[in-house]
Parts: sequence; C-alpha cells; structure tokens
Amino acid sequence: MLEAIIYEKGKLKILDQLQLPHQTSYIPISNVKDGWDAIHYMKVRGAPAIALVGALSLAVELQEKSFVNKDQLHELITKQLEYLVTARPTAVNMKNAAKYLCNLSETYLQQNTIDIDTMKNKIINEIENMLNEDVKVNKLIGDNGANHILKYCCSDPLFILTHCNTGSLATAGYGTALGVVRSLAHCKDLHVFFTETRPYNQGARLTAYELIHDSISSTLICDNMVAALMKSKKLSAVIVGADRVVANGDTANKIGTYQIAVCAKHHNVPFFVAAPISTIDMTIKDGSNIPIEERPQKEVTHIQGLQIAAPGVNCWNPSFDITPANLITGGIITEVGVFASDKLKENINLIKKNNLK
Repeated sequence: MLEAIIYEKGKLKILDQLQLPHQTSYIPISNVKDGWDAIHYMKVRGAPAIALVGALSLAVELQEKSFVNKDQLHELITKQLEYLVTARPTAVNMKNAAKYLCNLSETYLQQNTIDIDTMKNKIINEIENMLNEDVKVNKLIGDNGANHILKYCCSDPLFILTHCNTGSLATAGYGTALGVVRSLAHCKDLHVFFTETRPYNQGARLTAYELIHDSISSTLICDNMVAALMKSKKLSAVIVGADRVVANGDTANKIGTYQIAVCAKHHNVPFFVAAPISTIDMTIKDGSNIPIEERPQKEVTHIQGLQIAAPGVNCWNPSFDITPANLITGGIITEVGVFASDKLKENINLIKKNNLK
C-alpha cells in the first residue's frame, strides 16, 4: 500500500505530492509551521490526510519541547491547532481534530492527578491513535460502499467514474472513494474512468499513480469529457470523496464535482459520496454556509511553472464547489453505513456516537 505519511515517535515524513508522478520524494515535517506549509501549499492534500499531518506535526513539536507548567502546554496546543485550521479552511477534518484535541487538553489541564509529562504524552498518544484509526475507517468505508453498490449494480464489469484523488495519498492509507474502488476490485471485474482534475491535476498525477500501482484497469479523461462519457458509455456509478458534508446532505468537494453530479442526474447514473463520519459537520445547515477556499491565479495560468494562459488574464480559482444533496442519488458512504443524503438528520444520534473526533 502506498504511504503518503510516515511517522515514528518524534519523526514525521510526508510524500511530497507536488513532485508526483515524476519523483517519489519524502520531506521531513519538524514542527507545526512545517505542517501548515505542507497543507497550505498542497504538498499533502485530501481532508483526512490534512487533519493527520496537522495533528502529527503538533505531536512532533510537542515531543521536542519542554514546558514550565500545564497552562503553558495547553496554551501552545490550542494556539497551534487554531493556526493549523487556517491552512485550508474548507476541509472540516482538521477543524474537528483541533476541537477534539483542544477539549482533551482542557480536560487534562483541569485534572490535578495528571502531571505535565503525563498530559503531554497523553495528547501525543491520542494523535498517534488517529493515524492508526484512519486506515481502519477507510477499509470500512471501502467495504460498506462495495457491498452497497454491488446490490444495485449488476453489470460485469463495473464501470466507475471518480474525480480528484481520494486514495492512499489523501488519507493514512487505502482511501475513501478510491477505497471503495479498491474493495470492489477485490470481488468484481471493473474499469475506472477518472478525471484529470484541473487546475491541479490530482487525477492525472495522483489517481493515475495509485491505479497503476495497484494494477486496476483504468482510463484518464479530461474534465470536460464527463458528459460525453456518460452518453456513450454505460457507467455503473460515480464515486467521489468529500471535504465537508453538512446537515442537509449538501457536500463540498473538489471543484468540478458539482457539474459531474448534474451530468450523472441527467444520465441516470447513481452518484455516491464516500467520506468518514469526521467529515460530517452538523453545525452547518446547508452548503451555502461552507467556506470555499480560493487558490492563487497562477495555478490556472501555469502548469509546473510553464505559463499556458495569455499574460495579464484574470482568473477565478475556487478549490471546491458544493453538490446539493438531491444530486447525491446513491447515498453517502461512511464507516458506519450508507445514508441517503437527505436522511443525515434522522441518523444524527448514530453520527454523533461515532464522530468522537
């Protein structure tokens, strides 16, 4: 399995995804500032991986620091986690991880039976557990999604379309939407179509890298070929990931997801979102209130430093768009089950029970 995140006690390395697929290069993350930079400049991306790298960068920094008292330790933990959330604000996983760890730190701060070293080690251990748990969660998502899809899609082989990168490179391992693809590949012949995912080309660079690595039959298409593909080929399903799912089932994901969902609805292709429970944000009523990150214009006008657009042209470069719940016709695949997109509120107790972080 590909590893985008390599961690040992006090040491963290990440696969620099800006160098893929031409170069496989790991870079060290020595502190929270390194973690923020890696997230913001997209050396690591994908909502689960963002949260993990952010939290692990804090664990590495804590390992190297000494503190006068528990108040000083708690202040640093909260300050650094708040800073990490600003690196990429649309993905909710980092925000959820920060909230959980800040609350945990506050609890330890108030407990007189816990000394400063124990408090620090407990926070570090909890962060390390998050890394191990992510792979387990992803495999559950993969299996839940595969079992659900096989009940409704009887074609042989299956033809699946996915967008952006949602595999081992976007998580601690296995993946979300691409995890479902991996689970399907274990029990069914299938062929995967995947978009290039402009302007950052996560599909052409990263999803292609993973599918070739796993020897999964696949075809790369340009983003503007999706409607033509659905008209000319019998697709079994579309499976995408998510950076945030809100209370009414609206979903933020990589820019271009919305138009794929519109095309899927028109062509009667089931549209699925695969994401961990930690991506569901019940504090936001609908997609209109999700903050959308806007990226630098240069990402549109240049590819690997080469200018492809006319000098001086103005660009609009949102990194995400919102897919309305009514277009997520197949459901939302999680580690605890598959939910109809408009039934999240009805399943709130199950979601809250499992959304510990």
